[in-house]
Amino acid sequence: MNDHWVDRAAYPFQSRLLDVDGGRMHYIDEGAGEPILFVHGTPVWSFVYRQIVVALRGEQRCIAPDQLGFGLSDKPAGWGYSFADHARNLEQLIERLELRRFTLVVHDLGGPIGLSYALKHPERIARILILNTFLWPMEGSFAVPPLGKLFGGPLGRWLYLRQNVSARMLLPMVYGDRSKLTPAIHAQYTSPFRQPDDRQGMFAFAQQMAAGATWCAELWARREALRRVPSSLIWGMKDPAFGPTFLARWRDLLPSAPVRELPTVGHFVQEEAPGEIIAALRAPGVTLAT
Repeated sequence: MNDHWVDRAAYPFQSRLLDVDGGRMHYIDEGAGEPILFVHGTPVWSFVYRQIVVALRGEQRCIAPDQLGFGLSDKPAGWGYSFADHARNLEQLIERLELRRFTLVVHDLGGPIGLSYALKHPERIARILILNTFLWPMEGSFAVPPLGKLFGGPLGRWLYLRQNVSARMLLPMVYGDRSKLTPAIHAQYTSPFRQPDDRQGMFAFAQQMAAGATWCAELWARREALRRVPSSLIWGMKDPAFGPTFLARWRDLLPSAPVRELPTVGHFVQEEAPGEIIAALRAPGVTLAT
């Protein structure tokens, strides 16, 4: 595992590995107590949850994997990298760690990956914290805009694989306050993708926005199961990718779920407002301010 670039002062965790379909999945498993499973999206990795894990590991068991293709996990060539592929690997991790009942935190494209398990096993989910994500097909009013569609095609392949556009350029664009993305932090998100061969997972996620529509439609058809699980939402309202219309759909699905709107925060709530997440996870059952 090539981890010489990891800032261990910011990410002071023991690395663990699990053999899954496609390669070795890296994850952290810190602390003891009620488990919390954190699922990331793109182009980030478990590093995005570091401040939350540091704060909570003295009280709860914090588990955060890196999807294959991201962070310190393997980046296999020729693997599928579909939502369904990632979801199977996540389920294997859950079973290997014998997580019988746990809190689930999902963000970005980690939403359909993590929530697929919640839909399949709602009795094993103690609660869900939803951060700027989706569960439905990116169609209709949620369709990826024409410029976004380019990222899933030949031009996108060149931009993702040759220019590292997602980690280098797109990531800063979805911050509400770009000063929160210091050069040192940004380096932790670009460093896993030093070579074009390291970037297949990111490009596959760009393609999944359209290619994963059928799988997401199947999840959305079973969405009522989520009503049986206590849920809450924290939302960065300055997110140019998953903005207020996404939150409105979640409100329709989960009308009793408490919501915390953060008007100055962008897509990465974990980076811009980690304290909000920490407070929510420390106080289950406490209604969040709207």
